[in-house]
Amino acid sequence: MEIFWEFLHTGAFFNFTWGNLIMLLVGGFFIYLAITKDYEPLLLVPIGFGMLIGNIPFAQGMNIGIYEENSVLSILYEGVTQGWYPPLIFLGIGAMTDFSAMLSSPRLILLGAAAQMGIFITFIGAIMLGFSYNDAASIGIIGGADGPTAIFLSSKLAPALLGAIAVSAYSYMALVPVIQPPIIKLLTTKNERLIRMKPSKPVSKRLRIVFPILAFMITGFIAPGSINLLGFLFFGNLLKESGVTERLASTARTAFIDIITILLGFTVGASTDASRFLTPDSVKIFALGAGSFCIATASGVLFAKIMNLFTKNKINPIIGAAGVSAVPDSARVCQMMGAKEDPNNFLIMHAMAPNVAGVIGSAVAAGVLLATFN
Repeated sequence: MEIFWEFLHTGAFFNFTWGNLIMLLVGGFFIYLAITKDYEPLLLVPIGFGMLIGNIPFAQGMNIGIYEENSVLSILYEGVTQGWYPPLIFLGIGAMTDFSAMLSSPRLILLGAAAQMGIFITFIGAIMLGFSYNDAASIGIIGGADGPTAIFLSSKLAPALLGAIAVSAYSYMALVPVIQPPIIKLLTTKNERLIRMKPSKPVSKRLRIVFPILAFMITGFIAPGSINLLGFLFFGNLLKESGVTERLASTARTAFIDIITILLGFTVGASTDASRFLTPDSVKIFALGAGSFCIATASGVLFAKIMNLFTKNKINPIIGAAGVSAVPDSARVCQMMGAKEDPNNFLIMHAMAPNVAGVIGSAVAAGVLLATFN
């Protein structure tokens, strides 16, 4: 009986709390959204199941938890806390990304830049709610809708808030199809949503090869803090565009990025232990993250409308929403919104321009914040 009693003390039932139940339900809800709604399943399934693992309670000292030194989960989680996984994710993204749409219409880069307003407005809001400058900078980057960038910056500036920021960033990335359409419809008229844009011009192979090299040099000098992220992004893109490293590019955009995505999503989910995750600060972070994402979407749409005041070749303001760097979901939402008004209006390639520009913009913003507050 004594052995049995000790067993109960180390098990889940004796250590279970209402907080664990809440997080288990959240994890189940994430898995439900991924499977039934197809909301970012490659992210939400690992994160959701990780939440289930992270909230099965046990007695401390068993060396199995993610916050216990030298446990398996703890070692894997170092890729998040030390900022290893995000640059590796960017390598795969670079190997998948085609910058042709952006290069054929450089003015659309401004939409990607405009969408970063959400980052800096949320930064101010977080300071007003009592967060430190470092914490506020990490929270603000959620507005870029770029999970790896949010994890990278918070691992450097606000490691105590890493779990809440990571889950918030990936949650809003997954909810792009839910959040963005109402904002787009609210800020645009039917006539604006019917605007047809001229087809993109072809881009030479030479320009596609030179671009990642020059773009890295320029962004690296502007924001050295971003070289880990953008260095891997543009390196991956060079592997793709060079034409002589297809095996490396193929590995980077398939098996390699899949492995890192599994490890990152799973360990981020497992880090959401209720005792550490369910705090007033976490609630504030989720609220600020929602506001940041909405502001970023609205900024891109409104800036497109402003650009139309000074140009003959009108921009469909729907694509301004793609300035957040949720690639390619934001671009798909823009295509869906345009096709709903006019089934023959194809916006996807136009939307990819601010979408990939947003990836670069959010990484540059993170580099600026890192250099300023590190």
